[in-house]
Amino acid sequence: MNPAWSVIFLTTLCGLAQGLMLALVGADLIGGGHVTRESARIFFSGGAWLAAALAGLGLFASFFHLGRPERFWRSAAMWRTSWLSREVIALPAFLACSITYAWTHQTMQGYAPFIGIAAVICTLVLWVCTAMIYASLRFIREWASAYTLANFVLLGCASGFTLATVWAAWAAPAWVTGYLNAAFLFLTVGLIVRLLMLRRNAGLKPVSTLQSAIGINHPKIAQKSMGAMGGSFNTREFFHHKSARFIKNVKWLFLALVFPVSVLLLGIAYAQTNGALLVVALLVQYAGLLAERWFFFAQANHPQNLYYQVVS
Repeated sequence: MNPAWSVIFLTTLCGLAQGLMLALVGADLIGGGHVTRESARIFFSGGAWLAAALAGLGLFASFFHLGRPERFWRSAAMWRTSWLSREVIALPAFLACSITYAWTHQTMQGYAPFIGIAAVICTLVLWVCTAMIYASLRFIREWASAYTLANFVLLGCASGFTLATVWAAWAAPAWVTGYLNAAFLFLTVGLIVRLLMLRRNAGLKPVSTLQSAIGINHPKIAQKSMGAMGGSFNTREFFHHKSARFIKNVKWLFLALVFPVSVLLLGIAYAQTNGALLVVALLVQYAGLLAERWFFFAQANHPQNLYYQVVS
């Protein structure tokens, strides 16, 4: 598939926001870690506003993927059967819960944790909807597995808890150690799942061939033309037009940046109590997440590419 940067930013920014909300609500329900009510107000309200801003940016980026942005409301019309429509509903619901949670903490309302639980539910629903857009496409076998949902959730949690660590270093130092340990845990499990996903996808073999497509069982069938004799929507949108070496380099890049490099930077920053280095670690990790999501889309092999192989 040809990766769309609008969708890449949508999924990674929303993943950051969702993971951050889980971290905030978890700390809110556990309690403690704050010297005064004012420090708690700043930490929870500020963090929730940050999560809402990130999700809002992701939503804004998604508009660039629409052919007719002025008709965006129609994308929610098929919610009974379409995971995309369900995502369109779940994302504003998550935004509404995040904003309400931020407001309740800002005004020191006692029912803020209950709003937080609603935000967690919206977070989980949004992850399921987003992942199932791709996992439900059985003809794209690289996506059609439980690994897709696990990958979205684990990397979202890892980046969100990393962001929570950065935010806590400024607003609630008592939570830094807990958030950092959780980020390390999610990164470790996320790496295992991503490696298993890579191994599975590398072992996939095409179900169809040129022989089965045209009904001629001959070992030496070569395609000389793709029919249209030039570029079209099919050749632009369903293939990335990058070399195998480029794809391989992107894979090693995201594996390095998201996991060992960011973990090393986070560890050094924590040992040295260096807030600036925590920010660098977060930025490096997010750059790796952009590469990972690009690879996720580029690795998907649409069956139509069996036909659109050569121009002439």
